[in-house]
Amino acid sequence: MKIYTRTGDTGETSLFDGTRARKDDPRVDAYGEVDELNAWLGFVRASAPAPAIDAELAPIQRDLFALGAQLADPADKLAARVTKAIVSDEDVARLEQAIDRLDAALPPLRRFILAGGTPAGAALHVARTVCRRAERRIVALDPPVDPVLVRYMNRLSDLLFVLARAVNQRAGVLEAEW
Repeated sequence: MKIYTRTGDTGETSLFDGTRARKDDPRVDAYGEVDELNAWLGFVRASAPAPAIDAELAPIQRDLFALGAQLADPADKLAARVTKAIVSDEDVARLEQAIDRLDAALPPLRRFILAGGTPAGAALHVARTVCRRAERRIVALDPPVDPVLVRYMNRLSDLLFVLARAVNQRAGVLEAEW
């Protein structure tokens, strides 16, 4: 199988159900943002964070593939065929548990903090902002997508913030307050 198909040379791409969409279609834009977020998480993982941090990020990358697949499936045909490609309320709960666990070990926030710290911490802050942008694109879709996708992205941005703080704290890097 060749990497290039030439089917996108006219500015269109195929959605999961086989329909063609322009590459600037809001749905394609939304799953493109999710793809960028996934790449940032890969960048963080490539920086060799602590094994516990890497263990948090690996399933999130898989979730983001599933979320992107759901966004690329306007006819909702995916669920019946590929169960691993579905983001669920259980995934949102898993993120909440991680937030609670990590946040309990962090000093309480008293002010806003500036993004930065270690390279991995700074990259997690970038990932958080990309996550928020993807969330905005998803919320703007018409017709609306499954609400669990919005909940997942909203919770994920919170987790990425907490992960950035945790990575920096574990490296002994103080947070810069605003």
